[in-house]
Amino acid sequence: MTNDDWTSDINWVDLDEEQGQSQTEPKPLNKPEIRANIPIVTVETAFLASTASLLWLINYYFPLGPLLRIFFPIPIALVYLRRGSRAAWMSALVAGLLLSILMGPNRSIMFLMPFGLMGVQLGAFWRRRMGWCFSIAAGTLLGIIGFFFRFWVLSFLLGEDLWLYVINQMTNVADWIFLYLGLLDRPGPVLIQAIALVTIAINNLIYLFVVHLVALLLFDRLGNPIPRPPNWVQALVEYDY
Repeated sequence: MTNDDWTSDINWVDLDEEQGQSQTEPKPLNKPEIRANIPIVTVETAFLASTASLLWLINYYFPLGPLLRIFFPIPIALVYLRRGSRAAWMSALVAGLLLSILMGPNRSIMFLMPFGLMGVQLGAFWRRRMGWCFSIAAGTLLGIIGFFFRFWVLSFLLGEDLWLYVINQMTNVADWIFLYLGLLDRPGPVLIQAIALVTIAINNLIYLFVVHLVALLLFDRLGNPIPRPPNWVQALVEYDY
């Protein structure tokens, strides 16, 4: 056997070994790119979490009506759209911890429920491209639960049942409406509580609708668009997309 034959045999053996290793051993991931993205995710999560907590802090000490309240769930929803569920949950928790240090645990809990969870819920629905009807309905339900949760926390801290105060105020309003309509009957407690629940639901429904409009106009300019609104909403706001 000549030297060329030996060389060709060795080359074929080396080639078979390389092919066997390539089939059995997976290619290593590009770890530098993964590590390069970690600081970006961390910075965005921390920045948007601090933005959400700062909005809550400013609105508490310098209330501007419903203006800042519209933006409470927006930063956390943006984190979900840009970086996924894990970053959104971390953003909500970081915002809650920051508010717990600055304002105390009770104010922190009132932010997390419902606005922190609402930001995660809206981000999840928007990232999965679900329609406005589903996201607004789920957000309204979460807002109603959060309303009663805050009432329960405040009632526990103050030692009084604030729901009775709300019912008394709604009774006065209902008496005035019945008197204005010329009705002689006085509304019963069941009707008063039903009116209060409907009022809370309508309030949260309008709030979620406005949040969707703000997110539609804002996130399109940031490069993270949410699902497109229904046609009647487009005609209402005259928004081209």
